[in-house]
Amino acid sequence: MVDSFLAAERLSLLVRDRQKAYVCVAPVSTIVEARRDAEYQKVLNEAAMVTPDGAPVAWIGRLNGHRQVRRTYGPDLMLKMCDEGRASGLRHFFYGGTPEVCDRLERSLKERFPGILVVGKIAPPFAAKAERLTEQARHAIHAARPDILWVALGSPKQDFWMALNRDALDVPVMVGVGAAFDFLAGAKPQAPRWMGRMGLEWLFRLCCEPRRLWKRYLIGNALFVWFLFRDGVRGRRDART
Repeated sequence: MVDSFLAAERLSLLVRDRQKAYVCVAPVSTIVEARRDAEYQKVLNEAAMVTPDGAPVAWIGRLNGHRQVRRTYGPDLMLKMCDEGRASGLRHFFYGGTPEVCDRLERSLKERFPGILVVGKIAPPFAAKAERLTEQARHAIHAARPDILWVALGSPKQDFWMALNRDALDVPVMVGVGAAFDFLAGAKPQAPRWMGRMGLEWLFRLCCEPRRLWKRYLIGNALFVWFLFRDGVRGRRDART
């Protein structure tokens, strides 16, 4: 786990090395799901990088001795790469969201970062689980020759999707960024910065979308605290033996 500056540097190296890597951006819900699902844990372990999208995840990292860990917010990481990648001609492809959101995202980024290369976008039909790419989608991505494929399908689906489709795509790096397309396109409001710094983005999002997100945040956050407590008890017990 790293901060946004180191994450951007690592992404640039992954693009250069062209090793078909994928990067997972991990909020609290991802950590909880991985503790409950061994297959998901394997997907995260095989990622080239896992960054702490949620402030509580970064706090725990620092408490465990990783002093450099800072929150690496998915939309900020995407903006940083879109900005800095202009100098090297970085080629971006968007996969996820709706057609309208993808169009708005492209317009917004081109207005914000003149000269950015957006080489393609696909808004796939809804699927409950990660699925293999259709031949049409695979050919479209290959023809566009992107350096970074930004994937916005929500966690954990986007992480499973990247692991499932990595070998079928000749893309240097894929990055799962969750709701970043919606936020950067202006389709959904982002939490104020102070709420993100205080680890309260979940509360803002819960108030905006209670029906969709109540289980993720109310149950997921409780499980996160429980896992921390249990691990702390086990750690003290092991220290005595």
